[in-house]
Amino acid sequence: MAYLQLRGIEKFFGEHRAIKGIDLTIQQGEFIVFVGPSGCGKSTLLRLIAGLENIDGGSLMLDGRDITDQPSSKRDLAMVFQSYALYPHMSVYENMSFALKLAKVDPAIVREKVERAAAILNLTTYLERTPKELSGGQRQRVAIGRAIVRAPKVFLFDEPLSNLDAALRGQTRVEIAKLHRDLGATTIYVTHDQVEAMTLADRVVVLRDGLIEQVGTPLELYDKPANQFVAQFIGTPQMNVVPLQQLPAPVQQQAPAGAAGGAIGLRPENIAVRSIGTTPVSGQVDLIEALGAETLIYVSTPGGAQFVSRQNDRTGLRAGDAVSLDIDASQAHWFDPAGHVVAGQGA
Repeated sequence: MAYLQLRGIEKFFGEHRAIKGIDLTIQQGEFIVFVGPSGCGKSTLLRLIAGLENIDGGSLMLDGRDITDQPSSKRDLAMVFQSYALYPHMSVYENMSFALKLAKVDPAIVREKVERAAAILNLTTYLERTPKELSGGQRQRVAIGRAIVRAPKVFLFDEPLSNLDAALRGQTRVEIAKLHRDLGATTIYVTHDQVEAMTLADRVVVLRDGLIEQVGTPLELYDKPANQFVAQFIGTPQMNVVPLQQLPAPVQQQAPAGAAGGAIGLRPENIAVRSIGTTPVSGQVDLIEALGAETLIYVSTPGGAQFVSRQNDRTGLRAGDAVSLDIDASQAHWFDPAGHVVAGQGA
C-alpha cells in the first residue's frame, strides 16, 4: 500500500488550470525529487501536499488517512523553505523548538529532541546564536533541524539549496542525503538543479505544464527517456537532439521508419571527435571547455546542426579546427516529429 498517494490532484488559479490531474504513489522511506522548467507546477504541487494551497480536485492520502482537506498543521508534514524562514530575534534553540513549545510539549522532551537534531546537523555549538550570526549553510541546517524535531511523516523541501553558493550547495546536498539515510524519512524535494535530482533521488518526477511527463530512477530517465522533452531536460550538458534532415544521408538511413521527419538524440558521451574526413559527419569546432577531468567540445556542421561531445581525455583542438564526428547510432534515441520516442536501433 502506498504511503502517500495523490489521485487526480488539480489546482486552479482563476481560469488557469495549474495542476492537471496528477496521480502519483510514494512509498514509505522514498526520496522523491520533483524537477521541471520554471512554471511547470513543481512548487505548487509541493504546496498542495503541504496544505499551503487548497486542492481543487482529487484526493491526497497519507498512511491510509485522507488529508485532502486537512489544514497544514494537522497533516503531520514538515516543510523546509528556500528562504529559511527563521525568526531573526530567536536563538537557534528557540527557532528549532518553537513548534514544539506551541504544541505544549514537555520542556524536557523539547530539549532532548532539539539537542538530538542539533547533534545530527553539527549545530550543538550554535544553539545560543541568532540567525544573523550564522552562515547561509548553517541557517539552512537550522531550518532542517526545525523540521526534524517535529518527527513528521514526510519532509518537504522547496529548493532548499538555491540561496547557497556552489561549494555550500555541494556540502549541504551530501548532508541532506546522509540525513535521509539516517532518519529513514519519506522525503519530497523540489529543485531545478540536475545534479541534486540525479544524486539525491530514489525516483525523479519530471513535470511540464502541470502534468507528469515521466517517473523513474535517475538512470532510467537518463537512459530511457519517455520523450524528447525528458531526454533534453535530464542530463548536463543536455542530450544532442538534431533534426534528421540536418545530417548526412548515411546517418539518416540508420533511423527507424517512424523517425522520418523527426530527430536523432545522442548523449554527449556517445559522440567522438575524429580527424577531418574519417566519418560522414564533418564540422568545425566552436568551443572547447576544458574542465580537467573531462573535456566538452562544441561542434557545428555545414547542415546547421550543433553538437557537444564529452570525452575523458584532454585535447589539442582549438576553436575553428575542422573535424569529423563519430556518431554511435547504436546508442541513439530516435524521435518522431511530435517528440515521441520511436522504437529502433538503440531505442
